[in-house]
Amino acid sequence: MYAYTFHCPVRVWFAALLIAASWGPVLQAVETVRPPNIVYIMADELGYYEPSFMGGQNIQTPNMDRMAKEGMVFRNLYAGSCVCAPTRCTFLTGKHSGHTSVRSNGGGTPLRAGEQTIASILKPLGYATGGFGKWGCGGRDSTGVPEAHGFDVFLGYYDQVHAHSYYPPYLIRNSEEVPLEGNHGGSRGETYSQYVIHDAALEFIRSHQNQPFFAYLPYTPPHGIFDIPDQDPAWAIYQSHDWPEPARRYAAMVSMLDRQVGEVLALLSELGLDDNTLVVFSGDNGGNDYFKSPKFPRGVHLANKHPQTGIEYRGTKGTLYEGGLRIPFVARWPGKITAGSESPFVGYFPDILPTVAEMTGAQAPSDIDGVSLLPQLIGETAAGHPQVQHDYLYWEIGGWIAVLQGDWRAVRPKAKAAWELYNIGKDPSESENLAERQPEILARLTALATEAHQPVSEGVFRSTVRHERDRRAKMGKHDDPPASPNK
Repeated sequence: MYAYTFHCPVRVWFAALLIAASWGPVLQAVETVRPPNIVYIMADELGYYEPSFMGGQNIQTPNMDRMAKEGMVFRNLYAGSCVCAPTRCTFLTGKHSGHTSVRSNGGGTPLRAGEQTIASILKPLGYATGGFGKWGCGGRDSTGVPEAHGFDVFLGYYDQVHAHSYYPPYLIRNSEEVPLEGNHGGSRGETYSQYVIHDAALEFIRSHQNQPFFAYLPYTPPHGIFDIPDQDPAWAIYQSHDWPEPARRYAAMVSMLDRQVGEVLALLSELGLDDNTLVVFSGDNGGNDYFKSPKFPRGVHLANKHPQTGIEYRGTKGTLYEGGLRIPFVARWPGKITAGSESPFVGYFPDILPTVAEMTGAQAPSDIDGVSLLPQLIGETAAGHPQVQHDYLYWEIGGWIAVLQGDWRAVRPKAKAAWELYNIGKDPSESENLAERQPEILARLTALATEAHQPVSEGVFRSTVRHERDRRAKMGKHDDPPASPNK
């Protein structure tokens, strides 16, 4: 790990306190530095161009826009995968999807026992660690539950199928059920789950204001059933638009989420924690062409098409073309990150763990694939070293594989399909396949793909009874008997 000058790692910080306690007046002038807090807000399936700060024109996102004005926007910070569970695994572990334990999107595939995460590397340094939202890296009674991977508390959904409803009969807190009054699954109920999850996240921050904390907020909106209470202020913004109702509900969910981003920022300011807290907001994977029609062939809200320039990215969530991996990404840290700045750095989710490790003094695992973004965030002088660049980025899921090196992008869209090759510097829409014209470049990238892949080794369940119950809870059928394995 590189040395840096702007901030003392926690171990040095703690040692300084001990020395100061012994030497007293001699070191009274030495300013002690509290380790920084980290708040990471991850929106589920938000499209690259949908927020206003990314160019979107349909959906109001004033608080995300404020983050962009006060922080740094990354234009080329990719998701770790094109779907929910695998991308979260890359984020948490610092590994690309050729090395992770969760590479399928079934909903409850677990991390292996003992795998380190952002939360687990922070625990030895005295951090409070809380997660609120959709976990996706191990169902109940598996080796992948969040409380086994460094989280003091996790409230929300462990299984992704469970997370599709905003009115489930219960949420999960540290593997135990938290009933939600009046809820029957699907769209039927009285208690909107996102309100409960968000309130718990705010309470976590407030409760731990006097110690360093990591608040991981993988919020579910706008994914799942497009539900938002009619009394939510965000619904009034879009209620009368001439879009289909699901498109209006979707937009309202994004603006509700934006309001909650603002509430997090307001709480940090109220507690006097603004200047010592890195807040990041991002999507989790590429957006979808939701609500398509002849009038809107790329969807009403243009997740992957810039409404002014017309630049569009091929593919959607579930593919490894650009559209399946590009996400909005903005970071804010007053006094550390230059306000209103942009970064062209090409990176992805595996970079978050080493960034957190460097800024806190935590020990990153030796087998990660990411690089620290700290020099991008605070500048190379403050970080004490130049920004390390990736040689290449790698993704895989199912039969799909993608490799990005410089402007060259190789994609294999299914296991037995021919490789495709694109120069995204000249052709960001991946419309001209250059595989036959550039065989040497293609060979170089496919060799990198071979190098990057290791056979997957998933975690395990000791029992799937409660996991399957959670999946049935999506539609309020949690108390039904399990389905016969023969059906």
